[in-house]
Amino acid sequence: MGAVTSSMAAKFAFFPPDPASYEVTVEKGAGKLKMTEVAENENVDVLKVKSKRGTEIVAVYVKNPSAKLTLLYSHGNAADLGQMYDLFIELSIHLRVNLMGYDYSGYGKSTGKPSEQNTYADIEAAYECLQETYGVKEEDIILYGQSVGSGPTLDLASRLSRLRGVVLHSPILSGLRVMYPVKRTYWFDIYKNIDKIPLVKCPVLVIHGTEDDVVDCSHGKQLWELCKEKYEPLWVKGGNHCNLELYPEYIKHLKKFVSAIEKSGHLRNGTVQSIDPTADCRPRQSTDQREKSRSSTDHRENPRVSTDLKEKSRASIDKRERSRKNMELSEKTSNVTEQPEKARNSIDRFGDMMRSAVLCNIDCFKPVGTKV
Repeated sequence: MGAVTSSMAAKFAFFPPDPASYEVTVEKGAGKLKMTEVAENENVDVLKVKSKRGTEIVAVYVKNPSAKLTLLYSHGNAADLGQMYDLFIELSIHLRVNLMGYDYSGYGKSTGKPSEQNTYADIEAAYECLQETYGVKEEDIILYGQSVGSGPTLDLASRLSRLRGVVLHSPILSGLRVMYPVKRTYWFDIYKNIDKIPLVKCPVLVIHGTEDDVVDCSHGKQLWELCKEKYEPLWVKGGNHCNLELYPEYIKHLKKFVSAIEKSGHLRNGTVQSIDPTADCRPRQSTDQREKSRSSTDHRENPRVSTDLKEKSRASIDKRERSRKNMELSEKTSNVTEQPEKARNSIDRFGDMMRSAVLCNIDCFKPVGTKV
């Protein structure tokens, strides 16, 4: 029965790039592994890790000296490490995390064949590598699953009790539910995320595009509703299955999530951010409204500054002080104006990378022979 399930999975769930986008070589003298076709980076380790099912998977570990947390990233079903490499570097920098990414069995230069059970063994091998090679504790790990990567991510998360957090990026309820609106779980289904998400004990962030025509946004919504510890979701207005990284709110919201769980530990028992339980896949408004509220609060603060300055103006000796403060306020306003531009520039770097890489096959989860 398991073999039949794996066979079905291989037919419509896995599209490893062929040929692989990179090679793995051994550096002369040092004996270190290196990836070809990517920029060399002294903060990146390339590793080969054995899984309990006998395959040898290729992984990269991106180090960030200021990191307190580590992200374990499971990519989508039509990408490999060579294509994800630049994004991993940028995420490590922007989120201030260490990051491990890995190729599933049969992807890139990992040995074996892609299968549901192999992906479960693959993520477990990567997780154990983090603990044994880098000394990372379970409570300092965030699992990140993109598309089909939500399968191994939730399988591992459902079995660990002290994880720091989970990010689900365009996740699936299950393989069968991507194609058919079934109401129950069948034995031959794969990646039964709908049954595993209630077992996850840490905060979960769900990110999904409202115009996803591969995995409908309702998948992300249902998974979020089933979470025990919900974090404010991100429904990216107009986002599809393959381009969420291009939207400024993507990295902004990820930063907020990482910062929140870093400061608040496990965010247990009601300490997670307040969430609107009626939220759906329409554009996210609650956060924007709070941002506007902060802006209006700032405006209310301005009269106080103005009043203080008027009080100071009664003494001629403080005129220079008032002038200096006005200049500082002007500089602060200028800096605030410049921040969105810096954010746009930052996201543009993500955009350039994503446009140059094929991170998703638009025919994901289409059975073989299906006409698009």
